[in-house]
Amino acid sequence: MDFKQYIADINDFPQDGILFRDITPLMANGVAFHEACAKLLEFAKSVGAEVIVGPESRGFIFGCPVAYEMGIGFVPVRKPGKLPRETVSVCYDLEYGTNELHMHADGIQKNAKVLIIDDLLATGGTVDATIQLVNQLGGEVVGCAFLIELEGLKGRELLKDYPVFTLMKYE
Repeated sequence: MDFKQYIADINDFPQDGILFRDITPLMANGVAFHEACAKLLEFAKSVGAEVIVGPESRGFIFGCPVAYEMGIGFVPVRKPGKLPRETVSVCYDLEYGTNELHMHADGIQKNAKVLIIDDLLATGGTVDATIQLVNQLGGEVVGCAFLIELEGLKGRELLKDYPVFTLMKYE
């Protein structure tokens, strides 16, 4: 399937000079959404994932169906103030700002094989921060999966120690 036909390009969002790749048309098409999740599921099985971790909010959208189909847990990674129990956190840089992520302190069991799923690999800041959270809790990141990779931003270089899967690549 040509997933790119379901991606809308939005200029100057969220700020001037940014070309935003909008995945909502893919999510709105049942066949495309199902096929995208099926491809992520294949990768999850191939790396032996025991738990899926996804940054908010689009990591939830694609990570939860994969976890459900595998019969394994899903652990959300959220912005400050969104998780009700004790958390671990990390601050990181984005391609257009800074951010902080949190995960419940009991979210990952020691040595659990973790697959991180998100919509976009750009500079790699979000996924690198997520890896740091998993590592703080003693989990083992066995791979990272994305719908879109923006190759020009070289986020994959931060992930050289992990298997990486992407459905689409843009220069």
